[in-house]
Amino acid sequence: MAGNDWINSYLEAILDVGPGIDEVKSSLLLRERGRFSPTRYFVEEVITGFDETDLHRSWVRAQATRSPQERNTRLENMCWRIWNLARQKKQLEGEEAQRNAKRRLERERGRREAVADMSEDLSEGEKGDVVGELSAHGESNKGRLPRISSVDTMEAWASQQKGKKLYIVLISLHGLIRGENMELGRDSDTGGQVKYVVELARALGSMPGVYRVDLLTRQVSSPEVDWSYGEPTEMLPPRDSEGLTDEMGESSGAYIIRIPFGPKDKYIPKELLWPHIPEFVDGALNHIIQMSKVLGEQIGNGHPVWPVAIHGHYADAGDSAALLSGALNVPMLFTGHSLGRDKLEQLLRQGRLSRDEINSTYKIMRRIEAEELSLDTSEIVITSTRQEIEEQWRLYDGFDPILERKLRARIKRNVSCYGRFMPRMVVIPPGMEFHHIIPHDGDMDGETEANEDGKSPDPPIWGEIMRFFSNPRKPMILALARPDPKKNLTTLVKAFGECRPLRELANLTLIMGNRDNIDEMSGTNASVLLSILKLIDKYDLYGQVAYPKHHKQSDVRDIYRLAAKTKGVFINPAFIEPFGLTLIEAAAHGLPIVATKNGGPVDIHRVLDNGLLVDPHDQQSIADALLKLVADKHLWAKCRANGLKNIHLFSWPEHCKTYLSKIASCKPRQPRWLRNDDDDENSESDSPSDSLRDIQDISLNLKFSFDGDRNESRENAYGSLDSEDRKSKLENAVMTWSKGVGKSAQKSGSTTDKGDQNSSAGKFPALRRRKHIFVIAVDCDASAGLSETVRKIFEAFENERTEGSVGFILATSFNITEIRSFLISEGLSATDFDAFICNSGGDLYYSSLHSEDNPFVVDLYYHSHIEYRWGGEGLRKTLVRWAASTTDKKGEKEEHIVVEDEKTSADYCYSFKVQKPGVIPPVKEVRKLMRIQALRCHVVYCQNGSKINVIPVLASRSQALRYLYLRWGMDLSKVVVFVGESGDTDYEGLLGGVHKSVVLSGVCSSASSQLHANRSYPLSDVIYYDSPNIVRTSEECSSSDIRVLLEEQGVLKG
Repeated sequence: MAGNDWINSYLEAILDVGPGIDEVKSSLLLRERGRFSPTRYFVEEVITGFDETDLHRSWVRAQATRSPQERNTRLENMCWRIWNLARQKKQLEGEEAQRNAKRRLERERGRREAVADMSEDLSEGEKGDVVGELSAHGESNKGRLPRISSVDTMEAWASQQKGKKLYIVLISLHGLIRGENMELGRDSDTGGQVKYVVELARALGSMPGVYRVDLLTRQVSSPEVDWSYGEPTEMLPPRDSEGLTDEMGESSGAYIIRIPFGPKDKYIPKELLWPHIPEFVDGALNHIIQMSKVLGEQIGNGHPVWPVAIHGHYADAGDSAALLSGALNVPMLFTGHSLGRDKLEQLLRQGRLSRDEINSTYKIMRRIEAEELSLDTSEIVITSTRQEIEEQWRLYDGFDPILERKLRARIKRNVSCYGRFMPRMVVIPPGMEFHHIIPHDGDMDGETEANEDGKSPDPPIWGEIMRFFSNPRKPMILALARPDPKKNLTTLVKAFGECRPLRELANLTLIMGNRDNIDEMSGTNASVLLSILKLIDKYDLYGQVAYPKHHKQSDVRDIYRLAAKTKGVFINPAFIEPFGLTLIEAAAHGLPIVATKNGGPVDIHRVLDNGLLVDPHDQQSIADALLKLVADKHLWAKCRANGLKNIHLFSWPEHCKTYLSKIASCKPRQPRWLRNDDDDENSESDSPSDSLRDIQDISLNLKFSFDGDRNESRENAYGSLDSEDRKSKLENAVMTWSKGVGKSAQKSGSTTDKGDQNSSAGKFPALRRRKHIFVIAVDCDASAGLSETVRKIFEAFENERTEGSVGFILATSFNITEIRSFLISEGLSATDFDAFICNSGGDLYYSSLHSEDNPFVVDLYYHSHIEYRWGGEGLRKTLVRWAASTTDKKGEKEEHIVVEDEKTSADYCYSFKVQKPGVIPPVKEVRKLMRIQALRCHVVYCQNGSKINVIPVLASRSQALRYLYLRWGMDLSKVVVFVGESGDTDYEGLLGGVHKSVVLSGVCSSASSQLHANRSYPLSDVIYYDSPNIVRTSEECSSSDIRVLLEEQGVLKG
């Protein structure tokens, strides 16, 4: 019954606090309320410290001793409420355990299946002889931070980079980004990431071998922010004009490029940016294409200079970088900064919000999907610490450290991975600018004397801090962090207050951001600050603790200097610190450190060896470490010297050298047709929309085809023929075709002679001459509504069709055979359309006038453009196995729900028929299954759920439109996409961007519930229906109604 005695004491304490039982639950929402209350402490002690049986016993006791007194009634009610809270907590913990167990089982099953597929030629390395030398993430354990150790080595490396002229694109979308006077801490979106990406861009722009760096972000022209955030371009001059860069050009250097997207006159938080990502991608694509042409004129001998890598920062930029990487076919890098799954787990553990409430507030499921897509497409994922890999990235379906180790070992031995891919995790700690830092020796008296001799006065911030102290010359213990519970500042104050020798020896300075009025602070920050103020009062620390209200970003270096001047110590006591940039800043100013042993500080301490690590939960350990460093002058001097000696290992040049070496290890990729030296010979204009090419140009990698050599190419599937062999074979085939020996892909063996080819060798394809392109992407079957929609749209623009000013593209999940059957049944000609995006974006065809038997021309360069990480035969086998396991059990009888559709499959689209759409697993489950097995693909449920198309991970109908812009200069702002009220599961991609979208009301309205109800996130999270680029017709609209609607939008003249 000892437990019950404690409970009863706590319950009595709660009653003594004051608020009634009705406020107990609301006190748990302290984070939102922003008030300090002991009630929360006692309630949490009861809930976390005792079994629910003890709680139930206390309730029974309270009920048995019931009396008319109000206090006893309140005690009984409170027992009941807290007992229920404890049960809810236990239920939440059980649900979390079930989720973790399920995830673990899925991961183990996926790993077993993946290893089974690769077991036929299992290498000795995978059995442990060599793999043991590798870490769990494919890197050697020897020398975790492979960095340059001397100036001579850096100069030698720099000389090797001369002659290279790299173009690098960085993306960071949210927050307010500018090069100078950054408003860090202005809001939750403008924090450390903003400073990091700006300094990274600036540092990269100063590196040898780097010609230009573009940092792409959002243009914000809003009265609520400074005008500078609306400037389209801002140059980032190097900090050190005597840097390593000795080759400057007209467009060289680092720049912030602000792309307009989203509401034009509003600054919105990152959670509301998701629907506007496609608009950013289109704008960024336009900028990169134009800049590549400019750089080509300056340094590329007239050939476009494409980015060597596109680097996304945070989930929103990762999603954008993935789409841009796919559109341009260039390598992608990703840095998460903070991760959605980790945040979701923390919020669920807190139990304050349900999963639906979390998603509604933070759009967390959309964020997680963006991070999964970034894993699918990134060549390299850059992290600050190993903790980020081991404890955060391993939560994702797309990353498994054990499977990654096996794949890395197979790659090293040049053994097939059967279509499986895993991004490389690389630890590169952030860099720092050290040019302005001059560590000071001496003491406070020396500084004072210097000032009296007429030299520079003390920085103003020194006076702001020292006015708090009765003796400002005592060593200063400095903490610099937001007043956030995770930063653990209250434990630091307790440790200081309860250690008398430490109080007598040192002062404590807490730099906790900027504030005007505590009541105006956010709930969490106000609560922590009030707790600290109460602790200062409790321990009577007046004259020993400083907590200034304001400081500027430029004051931070002076604050470090003051602490070093007093022979003080810097402390970061956070419960978990992802990296710990302030520890590096402190070391650069000559301050020894005391830091949490959880997270990034472990890696920093391993390199710098300039302080002590502590358990952030152990108050006594914190006090002992601080006292030891401050009291032992020899230890203090040794830690200071070690920090200053090794701090160059965290400089920006070192960071960038490692960064560039990792980029150099990526296999170069770029648009294939632009590699040919003859590519520009047929260009008639500098503008991509005017540079027409002859059909016989070798850069147009086309093959006349109707259905493709499906069976022949299946024999050369991925796994039996490597990528280089396939590319060589492809190029040889195109060379043969360009000489006039083009072959038909029909199995009848019919050929197209040279004369036929020459007869069609004009301006090709026709869509390049159109003023407007209308894309019909209505996802209903041919008999139900597609034919009616096509005829209605054709009738609306009959005059423009006749004169050739508009063109049409059919974008569908049908394969080319089904498209031809549809055209024949409706009495349409292939030449009524300029292009056909079929197989949900897995194939791209153009119409041809040269033959009625073969009216379609397939763009094989499109295949080379989308084949990145295509799993080929290894993927197909896994999908077939999944289909076989997907059954509907009725008694003893099992019916297959999904079967492979070999007839409609293609080289870059594996199709499956769905026998029972109502019981098919959600598309998110199939994507998850493939990711767990390291298979990267885009799963599309289509045709009202009756068909599944699996295509390359960066292929889609919307991406095909971006390809047409890149390949042929088709102006996306002149494109109009017609869609139904719903559609296939790639529907959302068609409703965003700079093009116009017309939603045909009443068309495909039945597909919504079947395909989109089981999404990870609602469509409203990713579609901005109020966009001026999205218009909606009335139900059963006529062709004239459609025309009038587009005339009102300014697409056509009335």
